[in-house]
Amino acid sequence: MEMGSLIDSLIGLIVIAGGWFLKESHAEQKRIQILLNKTREDYATKMELRDDMNRMMEHLHRIEDKIDKLMSK
Repeated sequence: MEMGSLIDSLIGLIVIAGGWFLKESHAEQKRIQILLNKTREDYATKMELRDDMNRMMEHLHRIEDKIDKLMSK
């Protein structure tokens, strides 16, 4: 009788551990899916990046021109 209850307890512990593992795996998968969706929303396309770089270069050229004017005075 003692051996039977011990085996039942061990089976119960294994089932509980398996359930906990599955719950944690599901929660982690859900978290990764949310992060992936957030990354897709925040992703910049090549055209957007190119436009931003062109605007930055225009501003740098204007600053460079102003510095050149100051240096020539």
